[in-house]
Amino acid sequence: MEAEVLGTILLEFLIIIILAKIAGWLFHKFKQSAVLGELLVGLILGPSLINLVHPETADIFTFLAELGVILLLFEVGLESNIYKLLKVGVASTLVATVGMVFPFLLGYLYYTFLGSSTIIALFIGATLTATSIGITMRIFAEKKKIDSNEGKIILGAAVIDDIIGLIILSVLVGIVEFGKVSLFNIGKISLFSIIFLAGSIFIGIKFAPFLLKVTKKLNIKRTYAITAIIFAFGLAYIANRIGLATIVGAFAAGLILETREDKDHIREKIKPLADVFVPIFFVHAGMLMDVRTLFDVKIIAPIAILFVIAIIGKIVSGWAAIGVKAKKLVIGLGMMPRGEVGIIFATVGLTSGVIDSGLYALLIVVIMLTTFIAPPLLSWAMRDM
Repeated sequence: MEAEVLGTILLEFLIIIILAKIAGWLFHKFKQSAVLGELLVGLILGPSLINLVHPETADIFTFLAELGVILLLFEVGLESNIYKLLKVGVASTLVATVGMVFPFLLGYLYYTFLGSSTIIALFIGATLTATSIGITMRIFAEKKKIDSNEGKIILGAAVIDDIIGLIILSVLVGIVEFGKVSLFNIGKISLFSIIFLAGSIFIGIKFAPFLLKVTKKLNIKRTYAITAIIFAFGLAYIANRIGLATIVGAFAAGLILETREDKDHIREKIKPLADVFVPIFFVHAGMLMDVRTLFDVKIIAPIAILFVIAIIGKIVSGWAAIGVKAKKLVIGLGMMPRGEVGIIFATVGLTSGVIDSGLYALLIVVIMLTTFIAPPLLSWAMRDM
């Protein structure tokens, strides 16, 4: 690598990290997701405006963003307790199911009505199923309501949402590779994804103690960080090789290590790495947006309709929490932010060539709006809790 190119990469990396952290901090101060700030930085630094990243460094930056999304899903897996998932009960399962089926069907039917291809309509519907509860849980924590019925139901439903969502994403990625939408392909990839998740978790839980023991015997520094990286990147690679999304493997790795008693130590060791690379993914996602498409008046109606679908599709899920004393509106609003997972869906759709830059920008705007509007609405709904 030439010295000039290396210098360019280092400068771009430095600018992106500094601006992403500042923007994330500012949005966090105003009780908003840091992700919104990172997306905004990407939008400003992207080709539509400043165009910071040079063509000769674009591939390297894309690779760093891929590392970021792998670490992000690994962290999501580390936060998802398998055993608690088995105990979440009917309420969380129903909330997750309704919260995925409604927006998926509405988004799919709307774009089918507009004349889009089946695969595009499926990607739109799938993107709207995502739930990101980072902001929701922060508000619950501030009000000391995480252990409330509403908090427990939302947490359980979000875990189910993540697992089903990643299976859906793998199915869509598989369909793109097959080039044909059929019930056989959908069923085959779904079964394959479930077997991969279940199999990797079962084998991984048995293998994790052995790997930790080996790294300790070899006197490898930062044992926990090395073990975490081996699991995250190793399973991401395997998932990629067998035709699934890499993030499915990373998520499975997180689920495996979450079962260990020293999971908090693992989380603590991997966090500095994630704090550097995860923001790069969101900045990259912002850079993929074409600002010019947002000035097309034809995009206003689809944004408004998808935004309404995104809100209604999740709010109605609150009323699926039957047999439990809880505020249904709070549950529905708590499931509303799309955040990180929705952005991943949209980015995969764009990079795989399924959706164009205009549709990608539309989806990112809808995701940002749901993430932005959720905190004040949720705080209002929880005012008398």
